[in-house]
Order: sequence, then structure tokens, then C-alpha cells
Amino acid sequence: MRHRRTMLVGTLAATVLAGTAMPATAAGPDAPGGPGAPAVYQPADKEGFGTARGGAASPVWFTLGGGRMTEVFYPDLSTPAVRELQLVVTDGRTFTERAQDVSVRTEPVRGRGLTFRQVARGTGWTAETTYVTDPRRASVLVDVSLRSRRPLQAYVLYDPALSREGGDDTARSGAGLVASDAAASSVVASRRGFAATSSGYLGTSDGWTDLARDHRMDWRYRAAGPGNVVQTGKLRLDGVRHRSDTLVLGFGASAREAERTAARSLAGSFAAAARSYAHGWESYLNRLRRPPASVGTRHEREVYRSSLMVLAATEDKRNPGGYIAAPGFPWAFGFDRQLAPEFGSYALVWPRDLYQVATALIAAGDRGGAERALDFMLEVQQQPDGHLAQNTRVTGEPYWTSVQLDETAAPMLLAWLLDRTDESTLDSLRRAAEFLVNYEQDGNRAPWTEQERWENQSGYSPATIASAVAGLVCLADLLSRAGDEAGARRYLAVADQWASTVEAWTATSNGPLSPDPYYLRLTKDGRPNQGTTYNLGDNNVGEVDQRTVVDPSFLELVRLGVRPADDPTVANTVSVVDRELSELTPVGRLWHRFTSDGFGETADGRPWNVNWPTPTRTYGRLWPIFAGERGEYELLAGRPAAARSRLTTIAATANSGLMLPEQVWDNRPPAPANARPGTGTGSATPLAWTHAQYVRLAWSIQSGEPVERPSVVACRYAETC
Repeated sequence: MRHRRTMLVGTLAATVLAGTAMPATAAGPDAPGGPGAPAVYQPADKEGFGTARGGAASPVWFTLGGGRMTEVFYPDLSTPAVRELQLVVTDGRTFTERAQDVSVRTEPVRGRGLTFRQVARGTGWTAETTYVTDPRRASVLVDVSLRSRRPLQAYVLYDPALSREGGDDTARSGAGLVASDAAASSVVASRRGFAATSSGYLGTSDGWTDLARDHRMDWRYRAAGPGNVVQTGKLRLDGVRHRSDTLVLGFGASAREAERTAARSLAGSFAAAARSYAHGWESYLNRLRRPPASVGTRHEREVYRSSLMVLAATEDKRNPGGYIAAPGFPWAFGFDRQLAPEFGSYALVWPRDLYQVATALIAAGDRGGAERALDFMLEVQQQPDGHLAQNTRVTGEPYWTSVQLDETAAPMLLAWLLDRTDESTLDSLRRAAEFLVNYEQDGNRAPWTEQERWENQSGYSPATIASAVAGLVCLADLLSRAGDEAGARRYLAVADQWASTVEAWTATSNGPLSPDPYYLRLTKDGRPNQGTTYNLGDNNVGEVDQRTVVDPSFLELVRLGVRPADDPTVANTVSVVDRELSELTPVGRLWHRFTSDGFGETADGRPWNVNWPTPTRTYGRLWPIFAGERGEYELLAGRPAAARSRLTTIAATANSGLMLPEQVWDNRPPAPANARPGTGTGSATPLAWTHAQYVRLAWSIQSGEPVERPSVVACRYAETC
């Protein structure tokens, strides 16, 4: 049996390699029209995100959106390698329809881990595609079913974008579709074999351009590239007599390796791979804590289960602890080369987001994942000064490099939650703390930060100060337990001074939004009663008085134990923020990030971009994470029922694939029918932070208080212990 399997793999690989094993697939001349249209990525609002649970044997992740498979990542989670793969169905005479053009629903296959199914319905046809990755190798498997009332023709369109770039690939057509660049290769193959193949350039000689002209595949181009290549394979399906097939998308460092990968995946059955894939996820979930009673409805339990898997799936397999923010590139980050000369934003590791993920993992029972997250933070700590970069690729290479003091504090908070007192960890945390307390830039001293948590302003931020104070107190506790009393006293002294001064830096008593003191988003100068002005960025024109800008993020002071929930300035700011920033939607009350936030679509729904020198106004919408942060506050304020309603609100923002978004539409959505208040925008979906906030709030409700709140900080500043 083993000998027969080896022979089958060899035969399949030879078929893909030769490109001439079946005469019907033979291609003609090289494609004209290079290099093709510019390479861009697909919208970031994904309905599915999957990968096999396990080690580095299967370093491949897929996303689904708009009726098709969108970005696929290989060999790591900071490296997109595919733009899209989708079906096209035609009768050869009167219509040709892509999956993205017809009605499609994407949904998880219940009880099968991160297995997803798409059901597309076109003119007299229905196609069902089910997606998994091969747990044993770098390939995506797609089970295809086509049913129609009369014989039709089906094609697969494949747009590679290897090594983060789609404009430098080469392609060749044969029994399989082979694409390569200098660093990687991919192969698309069919279990039944393609009836015809072609490789061309996007917008000039690709398969869709061909089929859309006369509903027939007239072009059979042998090769294309370098350029933005698109490949086409005619499937041996007609929807009547031949209704099913399996596609494989295999990867490798070379074409030969990708061909072997594809052949080996096809040598087994889709059903067997899908069972192994599902078993890996079920085994992971079974090792975690049972879901808390707070996720009471079936939908909430499904979102909870999905969130655990999404969080685990965002960890890179070759760089343990490298959990990315999101597997997509929202708005202009996916198409504007001036904004993003090298595509890859969001598929990066932010220490802030990583802390959110790690605290959710701790709550859910995956302590090992949180330990790896902390190790990753300390491994990518910048030398010699000890700060953490704004974000990095999963390999640890810094991407954006602005200084955000809350991110440098993040490993101190996480180390305390994990009770890490080993000398190596403490040495790294001391370096981070020294950077934090001594930070100075342009004449400004800490806790002034180059960027606060929303990454587009400098100044004194109550949220950043809360993180810095809490981080130093947590580190001091760890040092004291390790016998370093002098170090503990040093950091406690700084923390106490910053904690006692936070209102003087960030709470105004003469601002226009209330006669009583309230916290500002930030101050540029540490003088909250001064009408200092600044530009908000994100396509806002002119400057605003810092006293007019508020942000729900001030609640970090309460969540991290620097101020009690019943503090008068906190309570008043809650009222101001609710009036200025909250909206009641069909799914519940949600909040904007800050006054006049511009990080979102235009009024008519076009994507966000940096529109200068003549700005087009853009509008930041509502963020589900704030429902979670408000719920944590409400638990501390003694309102558990209100906190429970916030959990329901977050769950209600999930899309059909149970993915939670970065932003949802407010009560002024643009015209499209699917742009309904409380549903996801074109922002990053899934956002790991949102899934982490959901999991963490669920356990906080169960516990009666925020599960990640450091008691050592709260006992010092917020309550009597």
C-alpha cells in the first residue's frame, strides 16, 4: 500500500511538473500585455480565516471574503502570497459569472474547527466550496461541488502575489498552474485534472478578460511574467454528470517543492484531510477551560468558540508568540503604494494587541500561548535601549518604529499576570523600565509619548499613563519578590509621582464639554486648562482645542487599577464620552474612538486614505472593543447586568463567518444595502483585539471583575486591600 501511495504521488508530481501529461491542457504562446494592471490586495473585511492547528509543518493560512478565497499567507503570517482564487461559471453563450458577482454566503462548518463553506448561487447553478489546510504540509484544499439544471462550464481563476508582492511573479501553464518569484512558488492543481489552462496578465490577457468577452476560453497562454500574472484552469465539471472535484493550492520555496506539496496533498482524500484538520482544532479547544456561563445564548457560545480559534490561528507557526493584529490590509493599506510602499500592514505584531490576546488566552486556559507571547515581546525588545517597537513582522523585524510608551509597559503587565520572576525576564523588564522612566524627545519627558494608543498623536494620554504606571508597579512587585528592593523602590517612586499627577496633565476643569473636570483624549503640553490646538490627522482640516477632544480610552485608568470606578472625574468623563461619542445601534450602544475621528470610510463608503494636499473627509465609525472596555468598567462599578449586555452587543457584530470586526457602521452609513448600523465596515475583520476583548469580558463577567486587572496596582491606588 505504501509503495502504491509513493507511486501515486510521483505520478501526480510528474503530471504537474511536465505540464504536458494531458494534451487537453497544453498551452500555446507566451501571454501578451505584460506587466499587467498594478497588484493590489482584496478588501480587509473577511468572512473566514483558517489554518491547521499545530506546528510548522503547515505554514499556510487562508482568508475568505466577497464569495471567494482572498489572501493566503505563506510561509509566515506577515507574508501574503495570494490575492485571490475563485470560481467562474458560464453556459458558453449567454452569461459568465464569477463567484464574487453572485449571491454568496460564507459560514463555518459547525463542529469542524476553522473549516468554512461558501455557497454561491448564480444563473441556474449552485456552487459549494469548502476550505481547509492540509495539517501535514503547506497547502490549501478546496472541495468543490457544482450543481446546475443543464450542463455548464466551470473555471478557476488564480491570482498569485508571492512574497508580499504581486507584480514580480512568473507563471507557466500545463497540467497545473505554477507561479514563482525569487523566494517562493505556488501550484494550483485539480484532482480530476484541468481540461485547459492559461497564464496571462491582469487586465490584458487573464482568463476573466478572455471569458467576459464571449463566454469562451479562447486563450491558451503557456507562460507569463515577470508581472502581475493571473492563471486560469478549466475544470472537468458540468454541474450535471460531473459535479465534484478537489483543488489544491500548494506552496514551496521552489517550483519543484510546491509541485511535490500539491501532489502529496492530492494523493490523500479531502475528507481525510478535513477530519484531521477538524480534530486538531477540537483537541485544542478540549484542552481549554469550559466556556463560562456568561456566554448564555447559542450564538454567543459560537462566537466565543470562534474567537478562541481565531486568536490561536493568528499565531505564526515558525515564530512562536508572534500573534498578528489581523490577516488583511484595510482600505488604502492594500492598494496605495505611497502610503504602503511594501504591503503588509495589520499582518504585524503590535505589543499592545499582543497583550490583549495574551490576557484573553490566560483567561481561557491557554497559559502556554500567553507565555510565548511574552517571550516574543522580550525577544524583539530593541537593543540597546530596551523599548518595544511600534510593531514588527512575525520574524521580529520592526515595521513602523514610533515610540508608544504603553507598548513598552505591556511586557511588565503580562509578566506580572504570568508570575515571571526568572532573572532573564527581569533583566529584560529592567531595560524596558529604564527606557520608560528616562524617555525624552524634543524636550518632552515621560510620561509624554511620541504616540498614544491610536498612533497618530503625541502628548500626555491618560490611557498611556495608566499603562506606564501599572507596568512599573507590576515590575516593582516582581523585583521585590526576587529580592531587588532597591529596584522596586525606584520604579514605585516614579509610578507614584505619575499616578498623582495624571489629572494635572490630562483632566480639564474649564473645558467646554462639562462644568466639572473630565479627562481629555490627550494634551499636547500637559496643561489641560490651556486651549492648545492641534490637527487631529486622518483628513481633518484645521486645528482643534485640546479641551474639546475626548476618548473612551481613559477607562484604562480604572481597568488597570490606577483610579477607582467611583472617582468623580472618571464618572463625569463617562457621561461626557457617552454624550459625545456613543451611538445606539440595532445591536446595542457602541463608541467612536475620539472626537471627530477620521480613520474610516468616506461619507459615501469609499475607502480611507491619506488624502492630501486636498483632503477628502473620512469618518471613523464605531469600535466593538469599547463595549468590552465599558463592560469591564461596569463590573467594577457594580453593574453586572450592564456588563452582560455589552457582551451581547459584541457578539451581535459578528458576520456570517463569526468574524468580529475592527469597526461597525454608525447611524450614518453610506448607501449600500449591506451597510447597516452595527454591521462591519471595510475595516480589519477579524481583528484579534476584538476577539480577545470578547473572550476576556466573558470571563470577567464570570469572575465579577476584570480578570487581567493587576491587584497590586488596584490595592495601591484604587481601593483598600
